[in-house]
Amino acid sequence: MNLLRKILFPFAILYGLITAIRNFLFDKGILKSYSFDVSVIAVGNLSVGGTGKTPQIEYLIRLLSPKYKVATLSRGYKRQSEGFVLADSSSNAAILGDEPFQFYEKFPDIQVAVDVNRKNGIEQLLSQSQKPEVILLDDAYQHRKVKAGFYILLTSYGDLYSDDFMLPTGNLRESRSGSERANLVIVTKCPANLSEAEKVSIKKKLKLTKKQQLYFSYIDYDEFIYSDNKSIPVDEIKNVDKLLIAGIAKPEPFFAHFQNGNDEKLVFPDHHHFSKNDLLTIKNKAQNKIIVTTEKDFVRLKYNISGEQLYHLPIKSSFLSDSENFDKTILNYVGTSTRNG
Repeated sequence: MNLLRKILFPFAILYGLITAIRNFLFDKGILKSYSFDVSVIAVGNLSVGGTGKTPQIEYLIRLLSPKYKVATLSRGYKRQSEGFVLADSSSNAAILGDEPFQFYEKFPDIQVAVDVNRKNGIEQLLSQSQKPEVILLDDAYQHRKVKAGFYILLTSYGDLYSDDFMLPTGNLRESRSGSERANLVIVTKCPANLSEAEKVSIKKKLKLTKKQQLYFSYIDYDEFIYSDNKSIPVDEIKNVDKLLIAGIAKPEPFFAHFQNGNDEKLVFPDHHHFSKNDLLTIKNKAQNKIIVTTEKDFVRLKYNISGEQLYHLPIKSSFLSDSENFDKTILNYVGTSTRNG
């Protein structure tokens, strides 16, 4: 923890008090939460920064969309539009935000919507002629105005919420006790060889309730990189000099995956809007090299960088074990609530 964060500790106490009062008011019904007659699954975290929400949402889409009409509802962070927007053929990353647009491009058979007001967003989705049976709320763990039917809480391996502090001293958006709202907790971005002993140690740290389930997942990288019309095996380009670009919260694993010390690297802030100067820098550094970026950055760069030069590396969330039990838990919730609705 750096000196400035230590100095700001009194503000962390104040922020923690404010969020605790807010949660208390919602828990007691003094501030109203709204429920809906549709399966609503909220995916989120207690901390700011990347915990792998996007690949987890995509996992749920792959699990549920073969059986149910699925919609995603996101805030649409840093989008250039306002209010409720339902994705269509005229949408792009500027209108939807990079992650929702990624959902729209990868999963054309689902509905993708954005709205800062999740209550209004759900109401708008349910007013459509083809209303969804399942709504996945992206990054909505603290959005207490909507009471989801099922809560999935993510926490990163090596950056557990149990080891963190409230903002601005730490990265927590609310107290660790907020974890009690979760139906299940997933420790994301684990090493693929995580031992059973370490799993037990992490479980003790998280102090889950008896009703909560715990899972461990890792980031699984695709074996190919993709442009809009071509694919190349990752093994073929690892030893080729290239330009790597990442505008995500924690880009180190992305860079490490390619393992070439001669690669040029450009790091931008999470959800970065690439300016004309940024694009000029990218083109000057790339010259005739292949450019490889993340999926999230690809949807913002592909309109400005040659399709022959720009590639992205898809990722997905995979469970270390017990994936069948996770799938069964989610399908049981959706099946039960769909019948009840």
